[in-house]
Amino acid sequence: MPANAGEDPPAELKAAYHWLTTTDRQVGDVADAAVFEDVLYRLGYKLDGTPAAGDTYRRRRRALNTALEHAVVAGLSGNPLQRARRKHVGSNDVADRRVLVNALQARQLLAAVSYVGSWDRCRGRRLVAFYAVLYYAGLRPAEAVGLRRSDCHLPDAGWGTLTLRETRPVSGKQWTDSGERHDCRGLKTREAMSDRPVPIPPVLVAILRAHLDAFGTAKEGRVFGNERGGVVGSSTYWRVWEEAREYALPPDRVDSPLAGRPYDLRHACITRWLNAGVPIAEVARRVGNSPEVIHRRYHGCIDGHEEAANAKITKALEEDGDTA
Repeated sequence: MPANAGEDPPAELKAAYHWLTTTDRQVGDVADAAVFEDVLYRLGYKLDGTPAAGDTYRRRRRALNTALEHAVVAGLSGNPLQRARRKHVGSNDVADRRVLVNALQARQLLAAVSYVGSWDRCRGRRLVAFYAVLYYAGLRPAEAVGLRRSDCHLPDAGWGTLTLRETRPVSGKQWTDSGERHDCRGLKTREAMSDRPVPIPPVLVAILRAHLDAFGTAKEGRVFGNERGGVVGSSTYWRVWEEAREYALPPDRVDSPLAGRPYDLRHACITRWLNAGVPIAEVARRVGNSPEVIHRRYHGCIDGHEEAANAKITKALEEDGDTA
């Protein structure tokens, strides 16, 4: 919704609106076809020049549209985005099978994490459970960062539950209300104040209980924290992961895409659930996606579907008498 005349734009749109109103890029400039084409082009690519994911492009486009609607109130003659018909050509946003780890590789990687850094500083040991919730519960890294002890039901035996309520993505100090690097937001694609309960298997319950016994909770009751009890930074869990891969993987696999990012553990979790026969709708509910997104991203990672389809086609051909 556009803001009322005279009001400041919403905080999350200030950067986009600032671009539209700077002295070297006036609001009216965006109505120029060449300028606007350049804007749309930049929406579809990352800073390193590689294509952005489809969801990223659509999210940026929605934010730009809201900023432009605010600019219309401020004096822009019309919203050029409403006349644009440019299609995004970027990454296909499908999970890459090459990044997926099997159960043995996942256990080896989690064990290797515990060897990163010295024993006293616990740089790796305090993050073993962090990566485990990505692999066993399908959490996003930002969701794991925001997980609190009060969100965890960890019984002595059997399955437990993580009730997700917030994410702590890295936004930069200049973009957060608190002045901290990590923003505090609700769950992705959900209404504010909503939560998402995720059942977790006994193996993850045991890992989390051991983690809390060894390290307690960080500030604000968070399950995971850095050495000073602060928020775990993305640079921290990326560096630890890169070192753990060198310990756990054969030399020829270190340079491969296999588990190249911590986020790939979430991909492996989702694929494992789908291959286990968990319905797409239930997988989507647990990981906080829509069924359409799960089907689009992971349809090529489900084992046995091609063989099953071939068998059905063969049977149909036999019934029609078309077999050779």
